Amino acid sequence: MDFKFTDEQEFFRASVRDAVDRLIRPRDQEIDEANEFPMDLWKQFAELGYLGLRHPEKYGGLEADVITSMIFYEELARGSCGFSMTVTMQILMGTYFIARFATEEIKQRVLVPAIKGEKIGTICFTEDQSGSDLAGTRTNAVKKDGGWVINGRKMWITSGSICDFCTVLATIDPSKGLEGLSFFLVEKGDKGFSTGQTINKLGSHGSVTGELIFDNVWVPDENLLGEGPGNGVKYTTDILNEVRVMTALNACAIANEAMSDARKYALERVAFGKPISKYQLIRAKFANHWAWYEAARLFAYKAAWMIQEGMGCQYECMLAKMFATEMCMSAVDEASRIYGGNSFAMEYPQQRFLRDARFLLFGGGCHEVLQNTLGAAYLRKGG
Repeated sequence: MDFKFTDEQEFFRASVRDAVDRLIRPRDQEIDEANEFPMDLWKQFAELGYLGLRHPEKYGGLEADVITSMIFYEELARGSCGFSMTVTMQILMGTYFIARFATEEIKQRVLVPAIKGEKIGTICFTEDQSGSDLAGTRTNAVKKDGGWVINGRKMWITSGSICDFCTVLATIDPSKGLEGLSFFLVEKGDKGFSTGQTINKLGSHGSVTGELIFDNVWVPDENLLGEGPGNGVKYTTDILNEVRVMTALNACAIANEAMSDARKYALERVAFGKPISKYQLIRAKFANHWAWYEAARLFAYKAAWMIQEGMGCQYECMLAKMFATEMCMSAVDEASRIYGGNSFAMEYPQQRFLRDARFLLFGGGCHEVLQNTLGAAYLRKGG
């Protein structure tokens, strides 16, 4: 067993960490308070080549492997959770099906500008009545005149109101449930495609989240992304595996930032004549965090390795996401307790960590759904 990153991966981590420390961390509070998408940062990260992280070199990408990509997501989340979510959406979900299935003409028109940061993309799964329940998708696509007519609404869409294109999950036959789902490319300017409400979120500030509306949007046959209609569901496991591990490592990053900040506070804060770091109950919080953090991070990278090796790991990715995000919730709670009343003040970062951590609970599947699925799997086959 080899638990080492390669020299190339360590060098890549150092370069990403440097970019985050220089460009994002000095502005993390500003981004959170302004709650606006930092387009200047977007352009800087595009210039560094990061938006093409997972894509082929011939389109301007870096063609990074899964583990290298996860290193990037982990380091990026040390800065701004909201900015991290927008960048991750572009790299991992917003362009995934285009890079995998689109025609060469579409790749040149959409993927290449996306890698350059000239266009912003997103993916549309969630609706007001269906999140984890993809079989409940009501957005529909009907075959017509050499293409498809799409009708429906998508909610909780990252980059919704600022996107230039989106990959839309729609049903071509509601009676077939999951087997009737397909993905379609819709672009800004397509007749009937518009934005709805923008959601004012508790955390993950700096990302724009909202509603997209499809009112008789016609797209040509080549905008069907996949090997024929009705095959959408079979492609979702691959992308969701990576999304869940990415979310797990985002959680690890936020948890560690919260506790590292609390560590500095505990060393400096004096109560009853000595730093609070001298008290056993405070030390216990750090000891417990250290153990759970290391376990969560190791589990997440194991799942990333399994993806990279082409192993079946749907359940491992679910477990990694569930465990790491719950660990993160515990860490930010304990860090706020170390801060005491000051954690409730907006001038300290602990309130931001608390708000951002909750955002990670829902992406990639809410935990009640994951627990139901995982519990059923365990009962079928054991650990």
